[in-house]
Amino acid sequence: MIVLKFGGTSVGNAKMIKVVGEIIKSAIEREPKVVVSAMEGVTDYLKYLASLAFYSENYNEVKLSLEKLKEKHSTTMKELSIEEELLDNDFNELEYVLKGIFYLKELNPKIFDKVMSFGEVFSSKIIAQHLRNIGIKANAYMAYDVGFITDSNFGNAEVLEETETNIRNAFKNIHDEVPIVTGYIAKNKKNEITTLGRGGSDYTATILASALNAEEVQIWTDVDGIMTADPKIVKNPKSLEVVSYQEASELAFLGAKVLHPKTILPVMKKKIPVVILNTFNRNFKGTRIVYETDQQRGPKSIACKREIKLINVYNPNMFLTYGYLSKLFKIFEDHRISVDLVSTSEVNVSLTVDKSYNIEETIEELKKIGYLDLKEKMSSISLVGEGIAGIPGITAKVFSALGNRFNIEMISAGASKVSLSFVVNQENLIEAVNLLHDEFFGE
Repeated sequence: MIVLKFGGTSVGNAKMIKVVGEIIKSAIEREPKVVVSAMEGVTDYLKYLASLAFYSENYNEVKLSLEKLKEKHSTTMKELSIEEELLDNDFNELEYVLKGIFYLKELNPKIFDKVMSFGEVFSSKIIAQHLRNIGIKANAYMAYDVGFITDSNFGNAEVLEETETNIRNAFKNIHDEVPIVTGYIAKNKKNEITTLGRGGSDYTATILASALNAEEVQIWTDVDGIMTADPKIVKNPKSLEVVSYQEASELAFLGAKVLHPKTILPVMKKKIPVVILNTFNRNFKGTRIVYETDQQRGPKSIACKREIKLINVYNPNMFLTYGYLSKLFKIFEDHRISVDLVSTSEVNVSLTVDKSYNIEETIEELKKIGYLDLKEKMSSISLVGEGIAGIPGITAKVFSALGNRFNIEMISAGASKVSLSFVVNQENLIEAVNLLHDEFFGE
């Protein structure tokens, strides 16, 4: 049994959904379980609709925008010979939620997650119906109806331990069909819809694979696997044939957008391989992610994050004292802010956080324990590969490649055996990544 996950670009229109049908049909003997994202652009459009309903003073504006979303799905269904009535109830429900936002002027994280969930609901039902139309027995399942349960951290919910047991129990009643499961969404114990964070469909797929002891997870996307760098930044990066779980996890955490950062965690214990494949280039073998590789140790890829925030906290009283770091990181914990990179000296702590966090209150509290310097519109660049920490000369090659072209604001090394990270000004990101790629992966 295998798990197939299809991202937004893979189900972006009728033509691609037909390709997805062919892929599923070709894997039918392997008893595929399928996880799908919303159609390309739909999640962002739902976010826009929620904000429009909240801020607009004219409901007709909201209704007209909703009609555009209906038209996108109606066009797809017509091209697939699917009756438009398939999604009528779901669109009526979405309109009811948007009306509530508009008239009550309330848009809290719980309501926002409810709106954001509809994209996967729409796509799962369309794909299941298309499979039935081409002779494959299939049904759409909401992830929360097959056991996915989370905490109540709306927008970035964490899946609870009992989920795997719930999934196994739910699938005892699913036989002789291809289940099309919604990625990204779940419910908490209060029966409220939650979402797993952007890209969370990957996470849904590997949780499902772990629970059902799948032999493999295939993640179908729009690139030729994991590459030596982001193809939007570097021309002609190379595709990697195989990477380890640790390398893939580090790349995802440090900014590579091929995988959700939590994707690998569920399959690690059972050593289930994950394969990244290109729906637009089906004959390419992609990248295989495994427990460990026998490849030569060293740099494999460059990951980066844009528009991060760099925070420096300086306190001379920190020298030879204990408890200071605990106090500092407790502030971030209290505000539910995840710290990415960290570098410390005797009296200074430098760290980075994602651009998505509102840190105004956090900054005010940090000022109470030290002198503070905040730099926004920064970027982190990370060189990733097994054994980087133990290879002499890697850091020297990094600085040699970058020369004296621009200032490096922060370095984070030693905390991970598979990565070396540093921070530069946003405006220097593209040049720095290209210089490093030429140094480590050029011909």
